[in-house]
Amino acid sequence: MSHPVRSLRRVVPALVSKAVDDLLGLLLPTPCVACQSLDGPLCGRCRADLRPAPSAAPPPGVDWWVAAFAYEGPIREAIVRAKYRDQRAVLSWLARRLADLCPHDVDVVTWVPASTIRRRARGVDHAELIARHLGRRCDLPVRRLLVRSAGLPQTGRTARERRAGPKLRCEYALGPYSVLVVDDVATTGGSAMAAARALRCAGADSVGFASVARTAPHE
Repeated sequence: MSHPVRSLRRVVPALVSKAVDDLLGLLLPTPCVACQSLDGPLCGRCRADLRPAPSAAPPPGVDWWVAAFAYEGPIREAIVRAKYRDQRAVLSWLARRLADLCPHDVDVVTWVPASTIRRRARGVDHAELIARHLGRRCDLPVRRLLVRSAGLPQTGRTARERRAGPKLRCEYALGPYSVLVVDDVATTGGSAMAAARALRCAGADSVGFASVARTAPHE
């Protein structure tokens, strides 16, 4: 009997979507999101300045976590421009780099939802976009599992406040699933812990966390 979540995979649409993304990237070149040169979405010079994410132990409740880059320089600029200036072309590229680090034997991919304030202001949830790009890349189902209670965004809060994490709950009874949670940036690990608590309360027996970028542990 097939696994109830894995059976939701759609292999052909995933491959078609990836092919379309690659074709559009060739036909419609975009400026570098970090420096605006005509070699986007992230030019060779900016890619040369990227550093791997600093190492850090997974926070409590999280079985493993990965991050592609240190949150600095071109990556920081790329994420800021994607989130606040609607320059989203780079998100697919970032998701591909992150997908290379993630195990593909999870049951479902989800994301840390943005606050209502942020989502209304931007018109889109960037963590969701990254999660969906990653899911297509890894041929994994992507589902909206987490709901965020009303509250302030994590950005701009103190480190102590961020460590408490957003208030999250899972709307579904999951069963013993392995869940991969995606976010754009990890700082204190508060969002990862909050997501893990909510998912484990819903029945998940394994929670991994993947972010495009991560700050140094002391930040």
